[in-house]
Amino acid sequence: METTAAGLTFRDATDADVDVLVALIESAYRGDSSRAGWTTEADILQGQRTDPEGVLAVVKSPDSRLLTVERDGAVVACCQLEHRGEHAYFGMFAVSPQLQGAGLGKLIITEAERTVRESWGVREMHMTVISVRNDLIAWYERRGYRRTGRMTPFPYGDERFGIPLRADLQFELLVKELV
Repeated sequence: METTAAGLTFRDATDADVDVLVALIESAYRGDSSRAGWTTEADILQGQRTDPEGVLAVVKSPDSRLLTVERDGAVVACCQLEHRGEHAYFGMFAVSPQLQGAGLGKLIITEAERTVRESWGVREMHMTVISVRNDLIAWYERRGYRRTGRMTPFPYGDERFGIPLRADLQFELLVKELV
């Protein structure tokens, strides 16, 4: 565990964290609670963002870490880091909606990048973002991520990923070189 100047503590999630992490991720992306922050997907997707099985699979995977961020003993953020050979994948990023806009996201993504460089020696971070999320993509671009134009289809019909409210959803790959 490491505590930063901002009072954040970073640690790997355990089985005991699953329910808290599912609630955090859901609160950041879905439903009315997500509207307190700016990362909401409530206008493009309904239903769930993740479930306990999906979070537990990340916690248990030998190639993944679910970096859990605490402040004053409470879980306030998380992100998935997955080792994929030459690069790491960044996903499941959530910051409590009440704390969004205060700079925590910048600190967390910087720590995630440092972690994958040091732990796995990778030189690139990859992520996928729903392509219509222009404000979110712009935020990542300001952090050094670049759009690739490489798209993958949204899993329409698989409610584990939500219930789409529009027909044009797809994921775009964003990439950042880690130096």
